[in-house]
Amino acid sequence: MTPLLVFSIIAGYFLLLMAISHFTSRKADNSTFFTANRKSPWFLVAFGMVGATLSGVTFISVPGEVGNSGWTYLQFVMGNMVGYAIIALVLIPLFYRLKLVSIYQYLQDRFGQNSYLTGSGFFLVSQTIGASFRLFLAALVLQIAFFDAFGIPFYVTVFVTIALIWLYTFRGGIKTIVWTDTLQTTFLLLAVLISIYMITDQMNLKAPEVINVISNSDLSTIFDWNWRSDRNFFKTFLAGIFITIAMNGLDQNVMQKNLTIEKTSDAQKNIFWFSLTFFFSTVLFLALGVLLYKFALDQGIEIPESTDDLYPMLALNHFGVMAGIVFLLGIIAAAFSSADSALTALTTSFCVDILNIPKRKQESQKKTRLLVHIGFTLLMFCVIVAFNEINDSSVVNSVFKVAGFTYGPLLGLFAFGLLFKTRVKDKFVPLVCIASPIISVILDINSTVWFNGYKFGFEILLVNAAITCLGLFLLRRRT
Repeated sequence: MTPLLVFSIIAGYFLLLMAISHFTSRKADNSTFFTANRKSPWFLVAFGMVGATLSGVTFISVPGEVGNSGWTYLQFVMGNMVGYAIIALVLIPLFYRLKLVSIYQYLQDRFGQNSYLTGSGFFLVSQTIGASFRLFLAALVLQIAFFDAFGIPFYVTVFVTIALIWLYTFRGGIKTIVWTDTLQTTFLLLAVLISIYMITDQMNLKAPEVINVISNSDLSTIFDWNWRSDRNFFKTFLAGIFITIAMNGLDQNVMQKNLTIEKTSDAQKNIFWFSLTFFFSTVLFLALGVLLYKFALDQGIEIPESTDDLYPMLALNHFGVMAGIVFLLGIIAAAFSSADSALTALTTSFCVDILNIPKRKQESQKKTRLLVHIGFTLLMFCVIVAFNEINDSSVVNSVFKVAGFTYGPLLGLFAFGLLFKTRVKDKFVPLVCIASPIISVILDINSTVWFNGYKFGFEILLVNAAITCLGLFLLRRRT
């Protein structure tokens, strides 16, 4: 692909997003930015959430990770389905009943101001890291496909990418994102379907043969029953449940979209239909991973040292121009759909939770929101550049490993609040929430020595949340 073609694709895609932004941000105010005036169609939100949830991590890392762990990732996604059901049946009714803008306002009601700020603070840290990891992947692909040809350094690529996202979100906020996510999910799913078609076409495989190739491959192993393995079914399945609750149900980024829907019942339908679409989309990405490795083996192509590089390398260099265009559109869509909503959610949480912006005058609210939006844009830029300097592992594992430590206190706070009626000594809650990830890190590092070879996987989140709950129990007030 020539740099001019890549530039044309990026420019055309961005102009399309700007057109959507123009139509959705007319007469926009803070209510539009934060809640889309609670008038979003549930089916539109459900479809758009698929792209945001899959993100660049799934788009690039999951197909490549098939070479390391087969289809064991599907065990995790099976747990996700249970987690989404809990979100729909427990959390959605709660948040709608309280009419929340930021879901962390629940913690203020339940425990007090310190708990509220702690919960919001952990979200801000978690989301900044997670969204930056995802956007890093997209910037890396754009660097290889376009910016390297002109000798432009990586930090410029990152700045341009994140500046484009800021431009189409700074006015309409979540209302714009509900609509742009729909467009981006469409491009993302088309990209994987067309990639599968083009691979099988080059390998002269018909549909029944494709199914046989995938089902008979050693890379299609789903279940791991080794109790010491970090991919053990029970550990991974349970982690899938609780990571979903923590990273979706207790995440302002995801729940802000749900809260733009007018009625509780429609928001619940949104979650159920989204979860089914997400499951089958993940199966497509895993199938693509098997076909990528099969193609590389048949063609004698050397597998890159980093599995994250496999799909980009084959799509841009071995599948032809059309496949390269489709891949590029897919990765841009995946990156933008997760990063734009993350940027809006971070702005919302900081404005509502930390600055208490609803109590200010209207003109002051708008100016403050704009400055916060710019601030988080620059912060994400710095995190991505820093991550580029230290990245040495599969991004998909890095994201969930980090989430296991930073979302644990959030899960613990909400779980204790929902399961027990006890009040706690609010001023000590921040200490508990800081201590629990530190203890979890120590356990994770020493687990093989201390627990007879046991190795923590995604379930470290549960340990982290349990430590938080224990700390809150010890802080309970007698009255």
